[in-house]
Amino acid sequence: MGAAMQTTGSPLSHSDSERRRQDAALVRRATHVAVAVAGVLIVAKLAAWLASDSVAMLSSLIDSSLDAGASVLNLLAVRHAMMPPDREHRFGHGKAEALAGLGQSAFISGSALFLLIEAIGRLARPQPPAHGELAVAVMLGSIMLTAGLVLFQHYVKRRTNSLAVGADAMHYKGDLLANVAVILTIVLSNRFGWHVADPLFALAIGGYILFSAYGILRAALDQLMDRELPEEMRRRIKQIALRHHEVRDLHDLRSRMSGRDVFIQLHLEMTPSLTLLRAHEVSDEVEREIAEAFPGAEVIIHQDPEGVEPPPVLLQA
Repeated sequence: MGAAMQTTGSPLSHSDSERRRQDAALVRRATHVAVAVAGVLIVAKLAAWLASDSVAMLSSLIDSSLDAGASVLNLLAVRHAMMPPDREHRFGHGKAEALAGLGQSAFISGSALFLLIEAIGRLARPQPPAHGELAVAVMLGSIMLTAGLVLFQHYVKRRTNSLAVGADAMHYKGDLLANVAVILTIVLSNRFGWHVADPLFALAIGGYILFSAYGILRAALDQLMDRELPEEMRRRIKQIALRHHEVRDLHDLRSRMSGRDVFIQLHLEMTPSLTLLRAHEVSDEVEREIAEAFPGAEVIIHQDPEGVEPPPVLLQA
């Protein structure tokens, strides 16, 4: 076995390819459903806000409008991210989802600041919402519709690990809170005379929207900056590689995500007396086990003889 062995890659099996196609269709369906739900909510909340003049209702309307814009952006980003690799993009187009996440966080932050300014102004001149019954009915319908969408998005996120769908779900969870807050605002203001509840709830919703924008921004930057997979996932990769009795050690484990795609690279250290053929077989076995643990991941393994120091420029696992 020489000082540097061949590098192997993990072509997707038929079952993995089929699962990826199914996941892609599921993500697309989630983006279309989100756009449709957002459109219905905007129309209903616009009518309720015009009738009630509630700043909390305005906050919910703004949140739904943001959701609609973000969902349309996600739809376009997902469509681009799912394009197959080409000559100019050998690793695919998965980072389009992260770029969409940056746009979402910017839009959400700006609208949240607008809402906070409106709420602070209303604190100085609180007033009771009008047509409270209409607003409550709209909010109850919105809660049921949004809750169903969020449950579906969480299912898609768990199955596909899509950043775009996860970001969308975060928006709509904020919308759920806004809907509940509007109902509480109307009850406290119209029945108990606590008119200041309207701007106070709007302030709380604005703060939550800003917090959500930060979470989306951080996740998007992690992907764009090729942040390593979480440490528990890296430990799992190491355990899979080292449990093979002919693998002595590993180094230079590197990993990253691009949209829904996971890329894993590592060097295996094996007994120097192994033949080139056997080293390749061992590498293929380890590669297959890692791919089974991380379905759809692209795994690249390089084989080294045990005891040979890696170049100092490489990061150790």
